[in-house]
Amino acid sequence: MSVQSDLQELADKKRAKLLQWYFKTGKGEYGDGDIFIGLTVPQVRVIAKKYRDLPLGDVEELLHNKIHEYRLTAVIILTYKKLTKEIVDLYLKNTKHINNWDLVDLSSHAILGTYLFDKPRTILYKLVKSKNIWERRIAVISTFAFLRAGDISDSLKIAELLRNDPHDLMHKAVGWMLREVGKRREKALIDFLAEQYKQMPRIMLRYAIEKFSPARREKYLKGMI
Repeated sequence: MSVQSDLQELADKKRAKLLQWYFKTGKGEYGDGDIFIGLTVPQVRVIAKKYRDLPLGDVEELLHNKIHEYRLTAVIILTYKKLTKEIVDLYLKNTKHINNWDLVDLSSHAILGTYLFDKPRTILYKLVKSKNIWERRIAVISTFAFLRAGDISDSLKIAELLRNDPHDLMHKAVGWMLREVGKRREKALIDFLAEQYKQMPRIMLRYAIEKFSPARREKYLKGMI
């Protein structure tokens, strides 16, 4: 048996068709051309744990595969390994293959964010400027690792830099991190919104204020704060 055969054994054509729609794989959509075989994330996690000791060269080969669940398995395997600079370098070298929001969201904070916790975070600000939407998403979601430890500074800085990002997937990602800031430091989020909320895309704002009371949310959405 191999990781590929284990994945194929669980393939589900009906679910694959649904996933291809859900992850926008049509021509011109953000997941244009991606191929699914129909596995759930819990199924992938079970297989990733089984192959957590797979050599990095084999993990990288899996990450280069055209099938989405193969790439998902690869990044999850990386999150199960002892984190090293070699893993982070491999991750950053292969960002073009980490090319949908689930691949980013299930790996970036656990790999890049965790690694950078006690190191300079310059690479995040380089990724923020990338033309590749997934690299920009990696930048903001990586800060979740810092948020969990109470460090909100980079989440707020990157949120401001990405406030005018053209893609709604980035609006959701930034709004999500802002919401997480608010769950830990509500006043910091309120202070940030005081300067930014009228210029923020609607969906970013909605995500950011999701935990506020209905009355307060309504005031933000009507521009009455």
